[in-house]
Amino acid sequence: MSQSNSKLEWCVVRLGEDLNWWVTEISDPIHWDVDGLGVIDPRQMSYILEQCDLLREYGFDADLIDEAFFAFRIDREEKDGTVRVVRSRDSVLEDESVLFCLPDVIDEEKGPYADFIDQITKFRVKLLNDLIDFDQNITVDEIEDDIRERQNQEYMEGRAVHPFNEITAILDYVPEGYELEDDDTPKGDDEDIDDLPDFEDESDEKIEEDETMRWDDDEEEPDDDDDEEENEPIDDDAGDLESGEEEKDGDDDEKSDDRPSNR
Repeated sequence: MSQSNSKLEWCVVRLGEDLNWWVTEISDPIHWDVDGLGVIDPRQMSYILEQCDLLREYGFDADLIDEAFFAFRIDREEKDGTVRVVRSRDSVLEDESVLFCLPDVIDEEKGPYADFIDQITKFRVKLLNDLIDFDQNITVDEIEDDIRERQNQEYMEGRAVHPFNEITAILDYVPEGYELEDDDTPKGDDEDIDDLPDFEDESDEKIEEDETMRWDDDEEEPDDDDDEEENEPIDDDAGDLESGEEEKDGDDDEKSDDRPSNR
């Protein structure tokens, strides 16, 4: 890790209208010019680390990140809305609590940040040539010329190029007219749709198998009740009572015939 500037202990940063953080004051004004000096916030650094991970399989050395940036933690927020951050010696790669990263641009031509920019450009070219079927492989010079042309336009408009934009211009670079396939997007959409199960048919089968939905069984229930009533056994006591009443009526008729006539 580059620790060449022992006087760099703190700096004051502000949030610009472009939603990037810019340095307004620094502990070492001799070696650092705060005019157009930007710092990378943790959200931005997280994205940079994620994109750099894609370059590792092409030979990128992630340790260059620790060498290329000075790490800072928040100290306090000032009344004017600026934030004072203090130097941290922890690794940017290992310490997720690091909040701001300042590129080491003391030597803009041969310093560690310049080396970092060269390396991610080199391995971005390898990634693109590997993933895109160009008629002719692109080169580092082509990417640098294309990006430099875009940056010159910002300079002409009086805007400073923020380090996050400078880095992502390389890490996200794709030549005009080409695009990288998104690994999360399934290939062959039509085939995937055809392979999906027919959910409607499955629902119909479940309804037929549901006992509560068997309409035929419900219609047969009244017939079962009728059969039970028809097959109900006759009460023997009731039969004896009826036969006894018939015999009694017969006896009364006989007695009435035996009575003497009062003629």
